[in-house]
Amino acid sequence: MTLRHIGILAMEGAQLLDVAGPADVFAEAGGRSGQSAYQVHVLAAAPGTIHASSGMRLLPDGILGQDHPPLDTLLVAGAPNLHRRARDEQLLVRLRAAAGKTRRFGSVCTGAFLLAQTGLLDGRRVTTHWAIAEAFAASFPEVMLEVDAIHLRDGPVRTAAGVTAGLDLALALVEEDLGAEIARQVSQQLVMYFRRPGGQLQYSRDRQAGPAGRSALQEVQRWIVANPQADHAVADLAARAGMSPRHFARLFRGEVGVTPSAWVEGARIEAARHLLEQGMPPKLAGAQCGFRDVETFRRAFHRRLGLSPAAYRGLHGTGAA
Repeated sequence: MTLRHIGILAMEGAQLLDVAGPADVFAEAGGRSGQSAYQVHVLAAAPGTIHASSGMRLLPDGILGQDHPPLDTLLVAGAPNLHRRARDEQLLVRLRAAAGKTRRFGSVCTGAFLLAQTGLLDGRRVTTHWAIAEAFAASFPEVMLEVDAIHLRDGPVRTAAGVTAGLDLALALVEEDLGAEIARQVSQQLVMYFRRPGGQLQYSRDRQAGPAGRSALQEVQRWIVANPQADHAVADLAARAGMSPRHFARLFRGEVGVTPSAWVEGARIEAARHLLEQGMPPKLAGAQCGFRDVETFRRAFHRRLGLSPAAYRGLHGTGAA
């Protein structure tokens, strides 16, 4: 069996799980396959100890592009505030060169910011942590961001969402290399999903935009949030704002960025999530949040979060039977 050298670039302040999570997946896969399938190399941008965001210290195996064997795969680990750091042009040159020599390369969490600065992600479908998605999209308009994805594959590029999604990505790489059965055994041993249900937005909070636009529109939005069970027809919302329905709908779309009905649905989904997390049955949660029937609720919930209300309750609910 071919020994695949996996490089994980860890910057100062790296999220430890972005490094250790994938490394454990690869180590377990090697054990399950019965042969030396992988060798992981923790790589630094410069000489010296790496201090992780948790305060723990990492002793790197080498410096990126200098003292490591040819890499099959290169992953860039994330770090808090990595997306706010100044560009390091010399590092980007080395990162671009190192990635270009690999079979595949990618990132975990905010590592996508560093990788995108090289230009290697332009025109590619990628993902990153949902909390920094807007900043990423604004910084790299040439990159096709899919914010809800847990991990993505596009040509040689492999990207993962936040933190624990690095394990999902590593497991997908193991499946590519060693097959589904080995990957399934690894997931069982590490007590993780072989296929995680839904997307990453199920883990976000308050994804529905807060009140926006002029004060009259903000008052309407606050009313919707406080009363998700109400009818919220456009005519009723317009009357509350003191406008004609046509003017209200046009103004709302222009200043808030979505239609009134889309904003209402988002507010209802957020309210339903809180009820489901408290263990409320989906049928009752949907009814209390203004959905006319359980099927309408299920479709809207799945469209926005990628899984059913029942599955969401099972994963996130407290005291759910």
